[in-house]
Amino acid sequence: MHNPVALLTERLRAAVAGALGPEFAGADPVVRRSAQPRFGDFQANAAMALAKQVGRPPREVAAAIVEHLDAGELCSAVEVAGPGFINLTLSADALARAAAGLLADDRLGVAPAERRRVVVDYSAPNVAKEMHVGHLRSTILGDALVRVLHFAGHDVVRQNHLGDWGTPFGMLIEHLVDIGEQEAVRELSVGDLTGFYKQARDKFDADPDFAGRARQRVVLLQGGDEASLRLWRLLFEASKVYFNTVYDRLGVLLTDDDIAPESFYNPRLAEVAAELEAKGLAVVDDGALCVFPPGFTNRDGQPLPLIIRYSTGGYGYATTDLAALRYRSLELQAGRILYVVGAPQATHLAMIFEVGRMAGWLGPDRPAEHVPFGSILGQDRKMYKTRSGDSVRLIDLLDEAVERAAAKVAEANPDLDAPTRERVASLVGIGAVKYADLASDRIKDYVFDWDRMLAFEGNTGPYLQYAHARIRSIFRRAEASGAGGRPPGEVVVSEPAERALVLQLLGLDEVVAAVAESLQPHRLCTYLFEVASAFTTFYEQCPVLRAPDAAVRGSRLALCELTARTLALGLGLLGIDAPDRM
Repeated sequence: MHNPVALLTERLRAAVAGALGPEFAGADPVVRRSAQPRFGDFQANAAMALAKQVGRPPREVAAAIVEHLDAGELCSAVEVAGPGFINLTLSADALARAAAGLLADDRLGVAPAERRRVVVDYSAPNVAKEMHVGHLRSTILGDALVRVLHFAGHDVVRQNHLGDWGTPFGMLIEHLVDIGEQEAVRELSVGDLTGFYKQARDKFDADPDFAGRARQRVVLLQGGDEASLRLWRLLFEASKVYFNTVYDRLGVLLTDDDIAPESFYNPRLAEVAAELEAKGLAVVDDGALCVFPPGFTNRDGQPLPLIIRYSTGGYGYATTDLAALRYRSLELQAGRILYVVGAPQATHLAMIFEVGRMAGWLGPDRPAEHVPFGSILGQDRKMYKTRSGDSVRLIDLLDEAVERAAAKVAEANPDLDAPTRERVASLVGIGAVKYADLASDRIKDYVFDWDRMLAFEGNTGPYLQYAHARIRSIFRRAEASGAGGRPPGEVVVSEPAERALVLQLLGLDEVVAAVAESLQPHRLCTYLFEVASAFTTFYEQCPVLRAPDAAVRGSRLALCELTARTLALGLGLLGIDAPDRM
């Protein structure tokens, strides 16, 4: 199946070469959707860019391109407008064929991209600490990007860089020893990681003897002491069970196989330091081994160091991050490395990436990219917290989302049986939280608003889920009335609302490619909202089950099916389920 827009682009490229000469055969026609229907369906801006190169007026160049354009069966109208735009209106037959092609394609017209391995670092909670609202954005954004990149055709490697190493584990292990292994495992197994950590921290701050034992435990742990490692593993395994509970509730793809914790890189830290020294990149400064990547300075204008090894001989987070970057580039053979990490880490990651380039671990064919995101704010536009000022536990937030969604679902459809209502409430509540996060430009902060995110109207997850469920209800009613079934591919586009809907449905390929490249999931959210809005207009203006005859009814049912599949696929790429009933 060929998208008519892609075919038009190919033919415009040939027309440019025919009008201006073979040396322009590779020129980009720059075909974009028209802002207003009166300008046709699409505009080509090739003449505007090429006029200067050939020394001719843009309208004259546009007219020459149109003269050589074989629009054939694709367009019902082609005209030069304004200073040199080419307005293109697709024919009804071309749109009908394109819709039929989408229906016959499991991928709904999304062509696979040129395959490359993409490593995505996201979520990354800390062992022995509960996940809170601050972990939400990295987990949800990373999951959506993983899904989009995989669907686009890439080999995606998920990396969950758990914080499981370092000084805090001395006090955590000593606290575990104090209360006993059985009691510690019991506390951790019920998900009270915050309480466990707080008890250890309070003892560390208040009891010098405990603090001394904790520091000594760190030395033993990092030295490979087996007894300390065994206790550390207890903390790790109990935390992993808790993380999986949250991931299952969120419906994200992360599994135990994706865990690549800080401890994994511990044996590689000395290698990293030695390599940087051997390449002349690391120097000793005030007893510490440092790299000074160019372009980074502190507030006083002095070069900013990335500390590789402290004067005490220990290694810090920067070395671990460099080891991870080196591993992902050289051992995992990544063609693209993404770090879905909050915006405050921008300088740190930029320094890590620069050192990676200096060391030869990164290059034009092996880039690393920071995928930053803003914060979640409360109604007061400050960091979203509980009334007591604590961080909101992620599991509590998800529970509240489902509880609030259950009330909305019961109000919208009181006839749902209890098991269905419970299942739908979970899908709607979790979906609402995800969509509210993904629908905003990720780099910006956004205000967490329960009423807005759970609304059944506007650009929300529930609205899109309801649009899908409403379409599925049309088919249930069609089957009950004996009007079900449609000859596949028999699509007719005659009404303006049908035309507008098909034009929207043709855009999935473009938006998936754009999200895979730009790493901006909100563009897919906007597209799905536009599809749902176009369907609402279509449904209001073009009777489906009460269509004038069987052929028109079959065609409109086909458009309903195509819309439902597009919404379900698009929501699925965002990690959101599309229920058949709501």
